[in-house]
Amino acid sequence: MEVYLDNSATTRAYEKVGDVVRHVMCEDYGNPSSMHFKGVEAERYIKEAREAFAKILKVQEKEIFFTSGGTESDNLALIGAARANHRAGKHLITSSIEHPAILNTMRYLEEEEGFRVTYLPVDRYGRVRLDALKEALCEDTILVSIMYVNNEVGSVQPITEAASIVKAYNKNILFHVDAVQGFGKYHIYPKKMKIDMLSVSGHKIHGPKGTGILYIGDHVKIKPIVFGGEQQKNIRSGTENVPGIAGLAAAAKEIYKDLDAKVAGMRELKKHFIEEVTKIESTTVHGLYDETSAPHIISVGFAGIRSEVLLHALEDKGICVSSGSACASNHPAISGVLKGIGAKKEYLDATLRFSMSEFTTLEEIDYTLETLNSLVPMLRRYTRH
Repeated sequence: MEVYLDNSATTRAYEKVGDVVRHVMCEDYGNPSSMHFKGVEAERYIKEAREAFAKILKVQEKEIFFTSGGTESDNLALIGAARANHRAGKHLITSSIEHPAILNTMRYLEEEEGFRVTYLPVDRYGRVRLDALKEALCEDTILVSIMYVNNEVGSVQPITEAASIVKAYNKNILFHVDAVQGFGKYHIYPKKMKIDMLSVSGHKIHGPKGTGILYIGDHVKIKPIVFGGEQQKNIRSGTENVPGIAGLAAAAKEIYKDLDAKVAGMRELKKHFIEEVTKIESTTVHGLYDETSAPHIISVGFAGIRSEVLLHALEDKGICVSSGSACASNHPAISGVLKGIGAKKEYLDATLRFSMSEFTTLEEIDYTLETLNSLVPMLRRYTRH
């Protein structure tokens, strides 16, 4: 039996996404900047995709910009906004458990462009400490970036509360949200939530890899970081990836159909998995795992077994999982997120992430539990102490 429980790394594309991508690549293949009918045809896909995202997010079409994915969206938001607003201040704020696309970009801005960054601590459940955010804000602050859902432990950040704190202090401070793990699992409305910029990635929502969007509020001052033919209002130059954009829009529309029912189904499977996996001796689930946590991510520590060993043992049984985040590299390393939440030493290199999608079945979950119940005691017997 093949079981795929690594959906936070990437998802299987919807069938209709594959169909539309192929159609645009092979039939409606015009360059959207061309003036002939093939170009107009291609431009229509981009327009319709903007309309789709604007409707889902309840924003204006002109505030949607297409990128190559979450990493580019995060880079554009942070670097572009920091450079455009540096005269107002050079202080940035983020959390200590952000995705590398945020953390490494912040480090670049610190080391190469002279910005000062505050990295906020989190509580033991992986939620940003709002008291620390209040303390960090100062006259020099121009940008705050906090993720919607943590990609490793599934903690959901208090975005509305954080944005309100920031805007109450100074309405001109920009508030960015990396919603790569939250979009398609939650109804997110940037204007209502006081979010100025929002990043989304296609391959996390059953869309094509190499696609994404950045919502940029109409009032936001931002500079481009890619230069060329001045496409997309000169915010993101380069010939648009029309097949990818068409597939991305198809995925976004599909994932939001009956979203609440899909999420409820994942929550039931998550509850069942946690109830059973915690019966295994010396096992812990990191973070919260009630309704306040993400519906699709479960981070489990198995004391006494290196995560890489258990990962490959599960792989031999046809089960695909992750040891932390697959978005940084395929080289194992101690998770900064687990350190950030104060996980016990015996779990730092002994944790796996199980992440579901709407396609995950009870049969797959039960097979995984059965396999874990067999593998874990056996592997512990062969582990050196």
